[in-house]
Amino acid sequence: MTIELRNIEVYARHGCYAEEQKVGGRFIVDADLVVDASLPAESDNVADALNYVEACRLIADVMATPHHLLESLVAELTRRLEERFRPRGLTGGWVKVRKVAPPIGIQVESVALKAEIAPRG
Repeated sequence: MTIELRNIEVYARHGCYAEEQKVGGRFIVDADLVVDASLPAESDNVADALNYVEACRLIADVMATPHHLLESLVAELTRRLEERFRPRGLTGGWVKVRKVAPPIGIQVESVALKAEIAPRG
């Protein structure tokens, strides 16, 4: 099964320029979390599941810590999701962070980085 998290919007201070770190901007996070859901499907108990509320909160927590580069931010998100949710059945997926209207002097809707969550194995 895949848990799809879409359009988690946060205001954060990521960027390598002082103005980005001072003023901040909008970021949108999407993720697909591939899970072995056989246990929670049988037990019907949230304690056995990869809880999407916990996943969204973890993403928001990571997004609150400024990073200079999207590369390091996305790597941190991936690492933390794997660390927290492998024991709850996470077997793979991906995370994408979009920086909305980056201040680069050119009209751009967003810039995004996407990283795979390594398959368990």
